[in-house]
Amino acid sequence: LLGGEEIGWRVRLKRIPDVLRLIAWILLVIALARPQLGNKQQVIRGEGIDIVLVLDISTSMSEPDFQPYNRLEAAKVVIDDFISEREFDHIGLVVFARNAFQRAPLTLDYLVLSRLLGGVTLVSELRYSGEHKLDGTAIGMGLASAANMLRNGTSANKVIVVLTDGDNNTGVDPYLAAEAVSTLGIRIYTV
Repeated sequence: LLGGEEIGWRVRLKRIPDVLRLIAWILLVIALARPQLGNKQQVIRGEGIDIVLVLDISTSMSEPDFQPYNRLEAAKVVIDDFISEREFDHIGLVVFARNAFQRAPLTLDYLVLSRLLGGVTLVSELRYSGEHKLDGTAIGMGLASAANMLRNGTSANKVIVVLTDGDNNTGVDPYLAAEAVSTLGIRIYTV
C-alpha cells in the first residue's frame, strides 16, 4: 500500500467474515420469506354426488329429547359428522319452517358449509316483524326448494336428505312434492 509494498494474505482475508455474515443474513431473509413455486397442480380423481340437506327449524325441534341437546342441535351434530366424511360430494343446505330458505348452495367447501350449519337456529329465535308467523312445518316447501337447487346440479346422482321431527302442517303437500321431485330423477331420504 505505502510505497509499493505487496499486500499480505491477512489483509486480503480480513473482509471475509463480513462478507460471510452478509451472505448469511441474505439467506436467512430468503428462508423466512418461504419462497414457493406457483405452478403446482393437484388432480382430484373422484366422482361425487349432489346432496341437499333439508333441515326442519320449526319450534317443535326445540324439544330436549337428546340430552344435553335439543332435536335441532342433535340434527346439526349428525349433519356436521356427515359433512366431515364427504370428499367429492357437492352439498347444499336448505332450512324450513313455514317457508323454506336456501342456506348454502351446492359446494365442495365443507368448512364454509359447517360454519353456515352452525349458525342455523330455531325459527322462534329469528327476528321478524310480528305481522307474519314463520312457524310451521312445510316439508313440501323444503323438498321443492331442494329440488330447485339440484335442478342445475352437475352430477348424474342427486339426493335430498330431509331431517324433520314432525308432520307437514302447512304449505305444499309433501307427497305431491315428492312425486314431482322423483320425476326429476332425484332420490329422497328422510331422517
